[in-house]
Amino acid sequence: MLKRILFVDDEPLVLAGLQRSLRSMRKEWDMVFANGGPEGLEAIARQSFDIIVTDMKMPGMDGAQFLEEVKRRSPHSLRLILSGQADRETILRCVNPAHQYLSKPCDGEELKTRLLRAFAVRELLGNPDLKDVVSRLDSLPSLPSLYLELTEELRRPEPALADVSRMISADMAMTAKILQLVNSAFFGLRHQVSDASLAVSLLGFDIVKSLVLSTHIFSQFKSTVLTDADVQYLWEHSLASAGYAKRLAQYEHTEQQMADDCFTAGLLHDAGKLIMASALRSQYKTVLEAVRTEGMGLYEAEREILGCSHAEVAAYLFGLWNLPGQIIEAVAWHHAPSESQRTSFSAVTAVHVSSIYHERQNPHWMRDRTAVDTGFLSKTGCAEREKSWQEYLEETGEQGERNERKDSFCR
Repeated sequence: MLKRILFVDDEPLVLAGLQRSLRSMRKEWDMVFANGGPEGLEAIARQSFDIIVTDMKMPGMDGAQFLEEVKRRSPHSLRLILSGQADRETILRCVNPAHQYLSKPCDGEELKTRLLRAFAVRELLGNPDLKDVVSRLDSLPSLPSLYLELTEELRRPEPALADVSRMISADMAMTAKILQLVNSAFFGLRHQVSDASLAVSLLGFDIVKSLVLSTHIFSQFKSTVLTDADVQYLWEHSLASAGYAKRLAQYEHTEQQMADDCFTAGLLHDAGKLIMASALRSQYKTVLEAVRTEGMGLYEAEREILGCSHAEVAAYLFGLWNLPGQIIEAVAWHHAPSESQRTSFSAVTAVHVSSIYHERQNPHWMRDRTAVDTGFLSKTGCAEREKSWQEYLEETGEQGERNERKDSFCR
């Protein structure tokens, strides 16, 4: 079955150019070209589309308005903005309705590569109902204490950018959204950024402040199925796993980029639990009850009851948001690393080992109860290093966790 893409632009010459540049994909993609937002909505009413790409600046109904309607009428569709504008107002208007942002003019090969990657992301999550729910998300809920600290800091007469960076870097929700924006084509970076502190610096204080206080892309986590203590555990586990993963990368003498990928992937690896606890409350309540009453691990209960796990759910969202591939891969396969096809040390390895190690040291009723994949470690040449890793993390773990907590709450 052909994959369907809708392109929307008010300039016929632009549409004709897109059609020419993607002509080689006609046997794989069913492409429809609509002249403006209203015509695009008519196309959506006639058939379903996997991906929708729209211009931003159009008369009558601009791209942001059009994608807001798309989100309501066709929630499963991946939504892309293709724009020649990169001013602050455009960025802030696009941040909620669009999953990804491409700059105009866009090279045909670059566009084709991005679309192929987007189709690959759609394969990460098989449950169509979950796809609809996740595709509608424009942000993730944050740890309440950090969210309040951040808003208080930003409302000060002279907020400290360094403190803002530390708070955002300690929260999985804020980190994911900041990385989504900084890695968009609006900023024209040559390499993807995986470090949240660097992302804050690149975005600049004015945009970060507007994102938090005006567009409200960050919000406090509220759930009827998790207690405050449960949420605190998830945050502590994620932050500790991030620190462990980064230390393993440093122990392996990897480049700084790998260490950054490992930290961020560790921080984000359990974000799917927050997504399901906040957006799928009744279904996730059933999962949690199975964990409590039947002694199942959380990962096993998710897969048995929902047909997928928090890992695939988070990876799907981060893929929609075009986060760096190493991070998406590590989040997706941190419980099933052999499926990643990695053959050497990577963020997948670091997060897999680190999350299990921290869970063993800090048991909680919500733990996943998964084991280290020794076959994967053998395949990647790391089997003989596992013992030395654990010894290293034991030696540095207590001091490292103290440092991470200090960085998170330091003013």
